[in-house]
Amino acid sequence: MDITERFLKYVSFNTNSDEFSETVPSSPKQKELGAYLAEELKGIGLDNAFMDENGYVYGFLPATSGRENEDNIGFIAHMDTSPDVRGDVKGARVIEYCGGDIELGNGKSITVSDFPFIEKYKGKHLIVTDGTSLLGADDKAGIAEIVSALEYLINHSELSHRGIAVCFTPDEEIGRGTDHFSFDLFNAKAAYTLDGGELGEIEYENFNAASVKIDIYGVNIHPGSAKNKMKNAVLIGSELISMLPGAETPAHTEKYEGFYHVSDFEGNESAATVRMIIRDHDMTLFTKRKAFITEIVDFLNKKYGEGTIALTLSDSYYNMKEKIKPHFWLVENAEKAMRKLGVEPVSVPIRGGTDGAMLSYKGLPCPNLCTGGANFHSVHEFVCVESMETITSLVVELSK
Repeated sequence: MDITERFLKYVSFNTNSDEFSETVPSSPKQKELGAYLAEELKGIGLDNAFMDENGYVYGFLPATSGRENEDNIGFIAHMDTSPDVRGDVKGARVIEYCGGDIELGNGKSITVSDFPFIEKYKGKHLIVTDGTSLLGADDKAGIAEIVSALEYLINHSELSHRGIAVCFTPDEEIGRGTDHFSFDLFNAKAAYTLDGGELGEIEYENFNAASVKIDIYGVNIHPGSAKNKMKNAVLIGSELISMLPGAETPAHTEKYEGFYHVSDFEGNESAATVRMIIRDHDMTLFTKRKAFITEIVDFLNKKYGEGTIALTLSDSYYNMKEKIKPHFWLVENAEKAMRKLGVEPVSVPIRGGTDGAMLSYKGLPCPNLCTGGANFHSVHEFVCVESMETITSLVVELSK
């Protein structure tokens, strides 16, 4: 099975995670893909591959003769896709890109005006959707590259390599990808996540992240007799949102700039809920952002009465940079392997997070590698076939 066929098979599984679910994994179809992957790993020669009760898929390829005493290396990717866009991919197709806009169908296009970088892919083969769903390259491209690399090493037994541990996790997109990760079952002390963007990217810095839930309790009175009595929870929520810095949103920030992002606002006069996320690479600024939210809530409680607003603020993950520094050979090895393959590496800060951030803080240093995709979490998502093939070779090189 070539990598294109493999990837298209994976994206046929709808694996949207569900942030409001209390199950593990959060959506049942993740286990359907997990079961398929476990059987596929066995089929290519990993007899020890299996899916555990939480939906995590593990496998291990032993080192070749003479390298049994070397440290194993690990590769990790996640099976779920973002819940923000429907994940039932039905129209994925491969095109040879000749330049210009790409008509997806259903009134959607990848246009040069919106995505000018697309033109660097002239002459390449791209996998796109029909404009009704995301593609799932985040992160099924990473899974396809890892499995293809393992299959290549198994079929080329003359190649010398270290022991290779793999894990495919559920629920990364909702911040739960490492909640039930087993360090006992994952037989490596260092690893890479494959969960990144375009070819060449190596990432070892990410946002510090927190989630915010603000419950607003209003007082509803008939509008005709509401003067000096009504406390409209929707209006209080709107006032709270208006107090956030207008320039510090995802639409107005880049690179190392942090932000506040309101992701959900619902309710009525009696009760409303605002959900948001806070992100910043710098821990000092991250702490100040959280304090600022607390100050807004305190101010509005004084204005409208104590107990009007309840704040739930919880940290999600932290910048892995400090945990990668003592193991920077992981980054240097990836840079050397890329250059060997004719790819110029570029280190970029992740404006998000990966399983690797949490794993690094739990003791498994885990920088992130590209997967060859772009426009994630969107109907405009695509992945380049030639990039996936090169990244498969990158995994092989890192194993060697």
